[in-house]
Amino acid sequence: MAFSRYVAIGDSQTEGLWDGADSTLVGFADRLAIRLDELYPGLLYANLAVRGRRVGDVLNHQLPQALSMEADLITVCVGMNDATLPGRSFERALLQLDVLHERLAASGAAVVTTTFPNVAKTLPVGRLLAARIIRINTAIRSAATQYGFHLVDLYTAPSMIERDTWSTDRMHASTKGHILFAAAAAEALGLPGSSHDWAQAAGAGAAPGPGARAFAQLQWTRNMLAPWIWRHLRGRSAGDGRAPKRPVLHGVR
Repeated sequence: MAFSRYVAIGDSQTEGLWDGADSTLVGFADRLAIRLDELYPGLLYANLAVRGRRVGDVLNHQLPQALSMEADLITVCVGMNDATLPGRSFERALLQLDVLHERLAASGAAVVTTTFPNVAKTLPVGRLLAARIIRINTAIRSAATQYGFHLVDLYTAPSMIERDTWSTDRMHASTKGHILFAAAAAEALGLPGSSHDWAQAAGAGAAPGPGARAFAQLQWTRNMLAPWIWRHLRGRSAGDGRAPKRPVLHGVR
C-alpha cells in the first residue's frame, strides 16, 4: 500500500522529545516519514503532536485536524500522560480512547498504534503505574484487533528495557529509542526492508540495575513529578503555549 498523506498525532513521544535539541526535535514520526518518502516520493507529512497532551486533547483537537487533511496514514501514541496523572481521570481517558479508536477506524486511513513499554522494569515508580499500563495496553491491543490497526508492541520487546533506549528520566525515548520506534512502525506497516530486529536486545545497554533505577527515580521526580505538581497547582500543562512543529502538510524534505 502506497501512502501520500501521513499525519502523526500524540504527545511528547511523537513530538520527538529528547531526540535532538528542543528547537530541532526529530523523533520517531519524522524518521518514519523520511523512510516512507524514500519509498513513496512526494509524501506529504504533518506532525500535530505536542508534549503533555492527553487522550482528550488528541480526540478533540488533533484528530479533527488530521481528518481534515485527508490523511491516508495516521500514527497515534497517547495515554501515558493520563496513566501517570493521579486521580480518577484515568477512567475517563480509557473511554475517550475507545472513541478515538472508533473515529480513527471510520476515517479509512491506515492506522499505526502502539502499546506502552513495561516501565516497572526501568523505573521504580513504574511499579505504581503497572496496573494502569496493563489496562491501557489491553485497550490498545483490543482496538488493533477489532479495527485492523497496525500494532507496535513495545511492552514485550527486550530492547525496551535496555538503559540506552531511554533518556535520563527513563520515561522518554533517547535518540536510539526513537530510531527503534521508527523501525517498529515500519515493520508494523510491512515496509520493504523492515524486520523484527528492533525488538531484540543489543546488549550494549543492559537493563538498569537497582542503582540505575534509583537514579532514574530521582531524575523522574526532579524533571517530571515536581514540575507537574507545580504546573497542576497553576492549572497548566507542559504543552501550554506550544504549537505543533509541523502543523500543516508539507513535503518531507
